[in-house]
Amino acid sequence: MIPWLDRSTPFPDVSQALTEADGAPGLLAAGADLSPWRLLQAYQRGIFPWYSEGQPILWWSTDPRMVLYTERFKISPSLRKTLRRIQKSREAGGPYQVRFDSAFERVVRACAAPRRDGAGTWISEDIVQGYAGLHASGHAHSAELWRDGELVGGAYGVSIGRMFYGESMFARETDASKVALAYLVHFLKLNGVTMVDCQQETEHLASLGATPISRAEFMAHLSSAVKLPPISDWRPVDPVQAPA
Repeated sequence: MIPWLDRSTPFPDVSQALTEADGAPGLLAAGADLSPWRLLQAYQRGIFPWYSEGQPILWWSTDPRMVLYTERFKISPSLRKTLRRIQKSREAGGPYQVRFDSAFERVVRACAAPRRDGAGTWISEDIVQGYAGLHASGHAHSAELWRDGELVGGAYGVSIGRMFYGESMFARETDASKVALAYLVHFLKLNGVTMVDCQQETEHLASLGATPISRAEFMAHLSSAVKLPPISDWRPVDPVQAPA
């Protein structure tokens, strides 16, 4: 029902993805590899890999597509309080630090670790190495929260032009992943990124302000955003003003 890709086969058009009636809505193709070149080709075309251990690489283009408009990111009162506390800590040389790209692979591996509910992860060793390759080429980035020199939360994703594709987050203390995400989204907004791709709809993403849009609307935005100049200076900026 779907094409099999070898290392040189181009991706089919996203309009050929399976529909609800086919039982696997959004599934487009299988096979190929996770080389940086292949991953860039996928993301530029609105395609992403998602599969479980033991399966071939599966490529998806969902419709609708879950996205977060950076200007609509929701900061709850409790998260705002936490962000102000961390900002004060950063300014005073306290225990908390926010960094970008200082431990990219560690963030990906932390996202791959089993969750407290015992759920497995789709982030295999091949995924880790594939995105590490993208990071080395300047196309994947991480936002990290550190406490007393320990990595306690983070998020990572892919950046092409002025388009950002969120991949995963993790937290080892309350709100740590949301803090990393808040810094990341604020930074992207300041640098002209108006949309973050969240791929699939979840209640958690919706609580942060994400919303589903049609594939056609997503592709129209994507086609122009990926052609814009890339962000060159990745440094965190405080997303809220700490009280005096």
